[in-house]
Amino acid sequence: MPGFYLHVPFCARKCPYCDFYSRPAGPALMDGYTDRAIAAMAPWAGLSVDTVYFGGGTPSLLGAERLGRLLGAIKERFSLSPGAEVTLEANPAGIEEDFFPQLRRAGFNRLSLGLQSSDPAELRFLGRAHSPQDAARAVGLAQKAGFSNISLDLMLGLPGGTKEKLGRSIAFAAGLSAAHISAYILKVEPGTPFSEQGVSLPDDDETAGQYLFAVEELARRGFPQYEISNFARPGFESRHNLVYWQGKEYLGIGPGAHSFLGGRRFYFPRDLEGFLQGAAPLDDGPGGSIEEFAMLNLRLARGLLLSDCEGKFGPAGAAAFSRIQQNARACPPHLLRQEPERLSFTPEGFLVSNALLVKVLEGL
Repeated sequence: MPGFYLHVPFCARKCPYCDFYSRPAGPALMDGYTDRAIAAMAPWAGLSVDTVYFGGGTPSLLGAERLGRLLGAIKERFSLSPGAEVTLEANPAGIEEDFFPQLRRAGFNRLSLGLQSSDPAELRFLGRAHSPQDAARAVGLAQKAGFSNISLDLMLGLPGGTKEKLGRSIAFAAGLSAAHISAYILKVEPGTPFSEQGVSLPDDDETAGQYLFAVEELARRGFPQYEISNFARPGFESRHNLVYWQGKEYLGIGPGAHSFLGGRRFYFPRDLEGFLQGAAPLDDGPGGSIEEFAMLNLRLARGLLLSDCEGKFGPAGAAAFSRIQQNARACPPHLLRQEPERLSFTPEGFLVSNALLVKVLEGL
């Protein structure tokens, strides 16, 4: 069953590392976006949906009333499965006490909060508006409102970062009783303020050491790795993100949002004005090849399974799996785990996954 993604392109201010599409906005622009996002759902009315994800940007900036209106429209226009996972990304700064109770009443049942670090100096470097205390307060308010499925983002590989600082951030996040933790390696993307400032990152060995430390420390604290950058208490893996990584279909609405439905890919350009004026999504060609399916599944700790390849692609899938296994035998064994009916990357393999994928998918 497909997932549904809504891109909310608004931020109070742009973080210097971020290359997601977002803009500042006042109430009138947010109202216009809300109206247009609801209208843009019409062509897919009746679609069965199992997960809903409000991403951004900072979706929480819309406020509880607009968010509730958007989720209500999704429920009216689509067939939302019982027990669907409904996630909102939120900024920990400036949360009012009645915000999370209103979200719960509207039907949201999962939150993703951008903690990034528990170190005040690192938060200032990252341009974050919140303090560690703000994050703890936000999590506490969410839990008081009935949210038990809360994800926290962490960032590693920062200039001046150490395993000790990272360990304190992991302990802080775990101590807030989070159910899910995402740990991303900082990258300096072209066109971002960090790129223009010439920010220098730690060398590859230091960053790799922090990543492998995070994998081990998170597992020790009850968050086994299930994807390159994602860790969860058992049963709290992100169902929406698994839609992407397992090669399933999804519909995305909003400027910059991508979709994969009916074997085709399409997207809305990163253009808020065009979106508000009713611009249709652009075709992005076919999707769902065995190569793409294998690439996405190999992001997961469970890896690529022969049964999944065969179930989705028949004999061609089984043949492709056999070729991938053959290619894998030529790769350094510490980078992957090879079983007769499964191939998966180790944490060391995830660190060089782009190069490793080129090797194992060769000839497909």
